[in-house]
Amino acid sequence: MAGGVLKGGNLVRLRTVFAFALVLLALPAQALTILRDPDIEYSLNKMARPVLQAAGLPANLKILVVRDGSLNAFVVDPNAIYIHSGLIERTSTPSELQFVIAHEAAHIVNGHITRRRLNAQHASRVARLGMALAAAGAVATGQTAMAAAGLGVATSAQRSFNSHTQAEESSADQSAIRFMALSGRGTQGALDVMQIFAGQETLSDSRRDPYARSHPMSRDRLRRLDSLAQSYGQGAKVDTAEDRYWYERAKGKLSAFLRAPKWTLQRAAESPAADIAFMRRSVAYHRQSDWQRAVAELDQAIALRPQDPFYHELKGQILLESRQFGPAEAAYRKASELSPYDALILASLGHAMVVQGGDGRLRQSIDVLERARAADYRNGSVMRDLGSAYAQLGQAGMAALSVAEYHALYGRLNDAAIQARRAAGLLQRGSPAWQRAQDVVVAANNADKK
Repeated sequence: MAGGVLKGGNLVRLRTVFAFALVLLALPAQALTILRDPDIEYSLNKMARPVLQAAGLPANLKILVVRDGSLNAFVVDPNAIYIHSGLIERTSTPSELQFVIAHEAAHIVNGHITRRRLNAQHASRVARLGMALAAAGAVATGQTAMAAAGLGVATSAQRSFNSHTQAEESSADQSAIRFMALSGRGTQGALDVMQIFAGQETLSDSRRDPYARSHPMSRDRLRRLDSLAQSYGQGAKVDTAEDRYWYERAKGKLSAFLRAPKWTLQRAAESPAADIAFMRRSVAYHRQSDWQRAVAELDQAIALRPQDPFYHELKGQILLESRQFGPAEAAYRKASELSPYDALILASLGHAMVVQGGDGRLRQSIDVLERARAADYRNGSVMRDLGSAYAQLGQAGMAALSVAEYHALYGRLNDAAIQARRAAGLLQRGSPAWQRAQDVVVAANNADKK
């Protein structure tokens, strides 16, 4: 997803938002790449929902994908669970992935994040602004290819943040097993996925996956986990048909964008549902810059699931990246009608409108993009598109404010403050927009004092 496929001079990528840590208690020194896709996020959430409900967490807690081939999962705040793409691809059943989610949910429920936040603060590694994670993306003209930037933090901070104690792990295991049992998903998936990590124990530290380094593993721990699983008398996997569908759909789309198109085309027929097979082939042809064949395949998926907003959204992406702007807007509009509160779909619709321009369309795009911004403040591409729309309509104050917030999401606080002060001078004093500009200035000033 991050690299894309170079064909005919055009870099074709999954329409994602690359995220990086502006406000992390401590994360790896390299930039994080968060793959934002409405279909994948919805699919993972549908599969995770029973486990999250059993944990007493909001059913709509975000499950976000980190673009990384290693085996890892983590939480940095109570608002989302992050899972590496490599771990998703390595699992083979919904219950395996559900246990990973249950385990990370347990870290939230059991208060482990709070303890590590205090440790990170003591180590002076708390990031500058008051958000837990800021996502930002840049969209090339006529494309939805995303550009990324990242903020690295010291390796010592990473160790401080990721250092789970054996007591924490035992507590999280026990809670996760209970969540799996309460959700009716059984416990065998827990044992299966932990066998993957147990195999990392024999490798040198430099070769171990991050999960194995940050989540202490031992054969004793695996035996305790087995004992816990058996105590619930639910050793058998209980993968429901609905879980299996959404799991395969998320994994299928993820692999279609990450793996070579040839690999996908050879395996698409193995998909458990015909619409998933059509979707995977569509993505493969799209990555080969054959947009007409990609749309033809996707239309067959839409024929099977005409009310599925995410297939219409993918059609919009394919058309937009193929510079078919009018049809792309129509596809995104259909998707937004079917899912009117999905921030990522609204962001894509707004972008398609801004790309085409025209005063009437730009005014409409501002309403769409403001709804997207209100629903998901972490999407930097929304701020950038808003800045462009406001500027083209001659609303310099709102344009400067949008650019200021865009820079703030990237952690470019000096640039953000400059634009925010400019916006404050142009906006009506005391208005909500003026106050937002002041908030950026205050945040930048406070960051300079630390």
